This record gives sequence, C-alpha cells and structure tokens, in this order.
Amino acid sequence: MVKGDEASFTAWASARQHALMRTAFLLTGDWQRAEDLLQDALTKVALRWSRLVDGQPEAYARTILVRDNVSWWRRRGREIVVEAPPEPPASHDTVASERRMLVTEALNHLTAKQRAILVLRFYEDLSVPQTAHTLGISEGTVKSQTYAALARLRQQAPELAELLGEVGR
Repeated sequence: MVKGDEASFTAWASARQHALMRTAFLLTGDWQRAEDLLQDALTKVALRWSRLVDGQPEAYARTILVRDNVSWWRRRGREIVVEAPPEPPASHDTVASERRMLVTEALNHLTAKQRAILVLRFYEDLSVPQTAHTLGISEGTVKSQTYAALARLRQQAPELAELLGEVGR
C-alpha cells in the first residue's frame, strides 16, 4: 500500500470502525466473532483500498461482513449457538438498556439470512435493491424474508411491540 493510501485508509477505518463493529455484532450476536469478522473485513478493504478509495468502501465492507458471516455460518453446519448477550454498561437509561437487550435477544431467534436482512434494512437503512445487491439475492427474497422475519419477531418477542408503544397495531 502506498503511504498516502495507507494514511487515507487509516483515517477511514478509524472513523467507521465503531459503526461497522455494531453492524458485525448485530449480524453475529457475539462480540468476539464480531471483532474477528470486522478485522477480516478491514483487512480485505485495505488490500483493495486503491480501487475503493474513490468508490464506496463502507458498502464493500458491509458486504464482506454479511458474506463472511454467512460463510462462517454455513461452515458450521448451520449450527446456531445462542450466547447470553454481554452485560450492558451501567447506565441510568433503563428503558434504552432494556430495549437494547430485548432487540438483541429477539434477533437471536432469527435465521442468519433474516437477521442480515433486518440489520441491513432497518439498522443500516439500506433500500431493498441495495440489500439485495449486498446479499446477492433477489429483491423479492428481501421483501419476503423481511416480512417473515418481522412476523417471527412479533411472535417470539411481543414485548418489543409493548416497549415501543405499538400494542394497538
């Protein structure tokens, strides 16, 4: 990597690593695996930085996070290990802490594909076409899996609707 490229990559990575780490955690549900996933993604972005610097390096990094997570999941024979969520930091905002724990627990009830779709659509705020492109699936699959995932969340975690004030919906 050229010295100027190295400086621009380091600046970009420093600015975006926290947001990408949150995305990796939401995809995996495991801090250690999320850290490994992020490290691998940043390494792959660094190797291609000269081509990505003028494009969309964050979109490329998100695509790597999602695809590497799916590859990890497939290699493990579709075994899903649900770990207890990490202890939330001490905070006086109990509603936000409770909401964060409920969302994390609810995401653990979804398949890897459903979880990835919801994270990209609603956390990363990607459109249906962008999500389909990132995951390498059709737009119809994104729509149907979003519907199925949200229905599963409503069934598995009705307390989320209560917490967010959506009981009448």
